[in-house]
Amino acid sequence: MSVDVMSNVVDNTISSMEVEEPPQHVQDLYSDDPDKLLEAVSRLKNMVIGSNRQKSIAIKHGILPRVLALLGDVQWGDEIRRESCIVLGSLVKGTEENVRAVVDALSVPVLIRVLSSEDAILVEYSLTCLKTVFSHRFAPKDMLYSDPGLIRHLLSLMNESVANKISVASILSDACSSADHQITLANHGVVTHLAALLVSPSIKVQMPAVKCLTEMSYKNEHVSSVIAETVYNGKKLPDLLITLLSRDKPDKMQLQVAACFTYLHRANALPPTDDKVCMKTLPCLVRMCSKEHDTETRVVAAETLSYLIEVDKELQATAAISNRLISTLSEFLKPQQIVFKPLTGTTAVMHKAAFKAFASLGANDEQIRKRIIETEPLMEKVVECLDEPNPDIALAAVRCLHSLSRSVQQLRTTFKDHSVWKPLLKLLQHTRQDILAVASSTLCNLLLEFSPSKEPVLESGAVEVLCNLTRHEDVGLRLNGIWALMNVAFQADQRLKSQILVTLGMDQIFRLLSDDEANIVMKTLGLLRNLLTSAAHIDHIMGLYGKQIMQASILILEGDHGPETKEQALCMLSNIADGFSAKEFIMTNDDVLKKITSYLSHSSPKLQTAAVMCVSNLAWKEEDGSLERQAKLKELGVQKLLHSLITTSDQNLFDRVKTALNQFSPN
Repeated sequence: MSVDVMSNVVDNTISSMEVEEPPQHVQDLYSDDPDKLLEAVSRLKNMVIGSNRQKSIAIKHGILPRVLALLGDVQWGDEIRRESCIVLGSLVKGTEENVRAVVDALSVPVLIRVLSSEDAILVEYSLTCLKTVFSHRFAPKDMLYSDPGLIRHLLSLMNESVANKISVASILSDACSSADHQITLANHGVVTHLAALLVSPSIKVQMPAVKCLTEMSYKNEHVSSVIAETVYNGKKLPDLLITLLSRDKPDKMQLQVAACFTYLHRANALPPTDDKVCMKTLPCLVRMCSKEHDTETRVVAAETLSYLIEVDKELQATAAISNRLISTLSEFLKPQQIVFKPLTGTTAVMHKAAFKAFASLGANDEQIRKRIIETEPLMEKVVECLDEPNPDIALAAVRCLHSLSRSVQQLRTTFKDHSVWKPLLKLLQHTRQDILAVASSTLCNLLLEFSPSKEPVLESGAVEVLCNLTRHEDVGLRLNGIWALMNVAFQADQRLKSQILVTLGMDQIFRLLSDDEANIVMKTLGLLRNLLTSAAHIDHIMGLYGKQIMQASILILEGDHGPETKEQALCMLSNIADGFSAKEFIMTNDDVLKKITSYLSHSSPKLQTAAVMCVSNLAWKEEDGSLERQAKLKELGVQKLLHSLITTSDQNLFDRVKTALNQFSPN
């Protein structure tokens, strides 16, 4: 099959006059004379090979239906069909518009039918054409899975020639874009066939095989385990694969193999302690981040490395001390030319890759975070890129910031110095949910009590932004919004607590307490607990919202919630009982009193402890009205239940029971 070596360099413009009258060879395509027809197809082939302009002209002349008809009809003989397939193969090597036209003409079903031909050369040409079509994102990839026998037939064709091996492996790789695809390919025995290709002497055969294994293993534990356990010629597939990671292999091969091992590890098919992961893949990726390699190689290596080490502390620690990696990644952020926003091209992809790698490196270790933050010009670039119009770069920058914001020390120092909260708040107005999710998670950290950024963030309207997040349709954003508000309320003054309650509103609090996501319910109760601290604050808030808050507590205690959630509700009641006038909201609510009493007999020591704390605060003998409250609690059998708990083996519960019983004893 001819090769289009000039397709990407020839002028592609077409005048209207060039397509008005079909040339003779196009008209002759419709001849019934086989010789004339063969000559017409051959002339068309010679015209379109190497010229994007001629490809476009031919398509505008409407040749696609006729070429496909010739290709699909056995009456025209092998030679005409082969030439027709070559024409089609040339057209799909043209512009994206040309390829779309070929696909829209329903060429793929025709090419697939041709695969059943007895003409091995025609089949090879058809596979090559399909390989090119399937390399495009808009190819009808699901068509490969519509016929259960098609994948088996493709695998059988691999043995016919080297070209077939390359084409079939490439088609399967490009057509693997979902978990269902991965499982279907694995169930058809594709992994064993790919293992055979790994021992081929041709790197052109090995490369698509590795790429297909990489696609099949991505985020798929079942398929990854099949790959890891597959044996070919007495060797496990990973042992065959590792031979392709040596330095004498091309960079693209090393990167592809490293990506495959990365996905196998992340899908739990290979542990982080496996030498192929920690001693081969990781050092390879670190090495390929260095400036000795071209930009594309460095970027792919950094992004793959970030995924490899993202969740494993030991791999992060190893990478951080390997081959001056932190310093190497910082060079990604130092462009050699003046740059303007939005970042584009090489500058954009290098910034994005560096931020991703730094985010993974700093995910767990305080010392690594410190080294990253002290590396110039990281913090300046992170803050700068939070305001980047290119959303992918802004996302990578805020993910990096989120990772670094887990550091208590840096929250107290570096983050304050760089005023990271300013662009972060702006990001919370973004339309992309992935950016909103990471930005709001980062804001949660900046709003921790010890963070110097907390005050300026709040002064810039953070409470309203966070309250709006709790109303978002996305569960993750609702969770981040209420979580951040919980942090804001911790040890807050009465003015700020009132602002939160007024801005959020009790109706929204009830909606959050009724949320299907348990974590949202937990954090909402956590917010109420933080609001209801300090006797004066408790009395003030209960004076305004006491009835609704008591309804909320009953909603949780009577609802279908887990022990941890009900413990939070009891702890909130314990806080209310610590107020002065607020106590009466509990003492005058028989339903709540009975609930508290019932939890004294619960099987969970944590729930019993929370209930005992409520009783202890209600009966506190040093406060006005304690005798009347104690008398009512005694009527409910509370004192008797406390005595029954004195034999508990749970030390925390025992201590709380002793304190509570002491309230009932005479002075």
